[in-house]
Amino acid sequence: MSDKHHHHDSEETQTENVKLDGPEYTFGVSGMDCSEEVSAIERALKPLPGVVGVRAEIVSSKVTVYHDGSATREQVAAAITKAGVTVQEPNQTESSGNWRAFLVAASGVATGIGLILQWMGFKAIWQADLAFFFAILAGAILILPKALRSLRTFTLDINVLMVIAVIGAVAIGEAAEGAAVVFLFALSELLESWSVGRARRAIQALMQLTPDTALVRRNDAWVEVDAREVQLGEIILIKPGQKSAVDGEVSVGNSAMDQSPITGESIPVEKKPGDPVFAGAINGEGSLEVWVTKAAENTTVARIIKMVEEAQQQRAPAQRFVDAFAKIYTPAVMAIAVVLAILPPLFFAQPWDVWIYRALVLLVIACPCALVISTPVSVVSGLAAMARAGVLIKGGAYLEALASLRALAVDKTGTITEGKPRVQEVIPWNETPEEEILRIAAGLDAQSTHPLAQAVVTYAKEKGIEPDAATDFQSVTGRGAKGTIGTHAYFVGNHRMAHELGVCSPELEAKLSEIEASARSVVVVGHQPHADCAGEVLGILAVGDTIRAEAREAIAAIHSAGVKKVVMLSGDNTRTAQAIAGQAGIDEAYGDLLPDQKIEKVRSLAQSHGGVGMIGDGVNDAPALAAATVGFAMGAGGTDTAIETADVALIKDDLLMVAKAICMGRRVVGVIRFNIIFSLAVKAVFLVLALLGDTSLWLAVLADTGATLLVVANALRLLSPTRQ
Repeated sequence: MSDKHHHHDSEETQTENVKLDGPEYTFGVSGMDCSEEVSAIERALKPLPGVVGVRAEIVSSKVTVYHDGSATREQVAAAITKAGVTVQEPNQTESSGNWRAFLVAASGVATGIGLILQWMGFKAIWQADLAFFFAILAGAILILPKALRSLRTFTLDINVLMVIAVIGAVAIGEAAEGAAVVFLFALSELLESWSVGRARRAIQALMQLTPDTALVRRNDAWVEVDAREVQLGEIILIKPGQKSAVDGEVSVGNSAMDQSPITGESIPVEKKPGDPVFAGAINGEGSLEVWVTKAAENTTVARIIKMVEEAQQQRAPAQRFVDAFAKIYTPAVMAIAVVLAILPPLFFAQPWDVWIYRALVLLVIACPCALVISTPVSVVSGLAAMARAGVLIKGGAYLEALASLRALAVDKTGTITEGKPRVQEVIPWNETPEEEILRIAAGLDAQSTHPLAQAVVTYAKEKGIEPDAATDFQSVTGRGAKGTIGTHAYFVGNHRMAHELGVCSPELEAKLSEIEASARSVVVVGHQPHADCAGEVLGILAVGDTIRAEAREAIAAIHSAGVKKVVMLSGDNTRTAQAIAGQAGIDEAYGDLLPDQKIEKVRSLAQSHGGVGMIGDGVNDAPALAAATVGFAMGAGGTDTAIETADVALIKDDLLMVAKAICMGRRVVGVIRFNIIFSLAVKAVFLVLALLGDTSLWLAVLADTGATLLVVANALRLLSPTRQ
């Protein structure tokens, strides 16, 4: 891959390098909903012997620890638990939500009772304040353990800031403020965990695409076995309405299958013997016997899930900026708060309680949670929405890079065109009926394996024409074929063969040149010259690689998505490339290119336009895909190489998805930018208000809570289907 794949910061690169050659432990955890927990886990694992890298992922609730083997799995699990999160057993569901919700509700009710009592004039400690202390206690059960965990490792996080703020509020006689702060903060933490849970469920929904069991033929009987135990080469049975557990190939039966969970295409696809079947595809009316081609862990769905998980781990540039910003920002605000609490009373004879209160408000505002949580939720929502549509994006960095694409290079064969020749026109010559031309051509070509010959046979079959049987068949290399049908000797071949048989005329020459100029191949059908016959041409077939039905619409959509220039790169001759490019609405076309010349073209586009994408089929285009800012692989459902090489893999052959992916990149970047600016603006406004003494503690918490929930809700909008 090119340099662009190695722009991570040093800490992350180190972890990624370790991942390649070191052993690893992976744990599922619960209670990890904010960046504070991630930091706590990283700190708890640092002192362990042999730990060389840690990767904690909020959205997938996973902690991966890279190590040299000197720490046992149990020691690592114990260290993670010490950080205040719970290590879960496999298949264990998270159950902490219920008692958390109960404590938050208790805190809220007690705060409400206290405020009502206060409003009614009950000032005594055992009345209103008792309710406030109960509210603080209920909320503190959730906050205090996390705060103590941070203090043990000499770090200040939001939980510590909240505890200081509440103790301070109670100390200066503001128990109502303390209760409101605890309740609002605990509520925001609960709502945040529910919001992150929604993004988490979007990822888990992908994992439930395939059934756990499959019906396998063993000893002439159908046996239900665990999908993971199905062996390559075995035969499985998929009944009507069932999902396929593995990838395979139909051996017996005909049916239509709904592949939308994998490819995003809404119309069921007809399946007959020899056709591929994806794991997770839903069978229609007929039963299918399927020959297994991939084990459960290597199916297309399994690779999709693996890619989405890995994509979350690869941080987007915006996320790296936010993480770095938060590391400096929180301690800086803490220092300002200490100065604010001490300096005015000491040097300017100001009242202590007023300035301590302002410092506490400042501490509450310091929490960068809204800023930190919104970016990963935005990225994961975008990745999950695109995965549901059959577009796999390898990470947040590529999702952001999609938004910056200004130029796009496309391969011709198999990308803009179907990649297989088709008869596009039948031109009768010497008043021969079209049907007769096809009957003769298909009769001779039926015995040939040449792609052009196969195209002629296929076309005749589509037209319902039964070919005439040919005898004395003779293939002429580089020319065509000859043979006898009935009592006549016929030929079917290229321009050169017509010349050599002496059946060319100036009119025919002109017609053949005209067809060839439109980037199509010619197949000439006629009588062979023999003793008493000069030979004659009966008709011409124009054969070409047809442009995809959606190509023109897709290129227009790509242009309207903000891509200024679309260029076609092809190994075919330049005239053919330019003719196809003209039909598709592509700006420029270059033909006769070798693979290394394709790379040069991609690099020069990158220099002139900045972000450049490359669409190919992922096999012969691998070097050019790697050289682009973002490499798109078409129809990656069947090719492992494409998924490995490309940054964006389109599971089905649909060019329209490229524009969708670019638009999603734009949406995600737009949401991330809005969230960052909005979070910082709220902070700035309340910092100024805190310094002026024009805001209260509970208002500061409300602002912080509101900002967090708004940015998370904004990020979750990305899970809805993309609007064009």
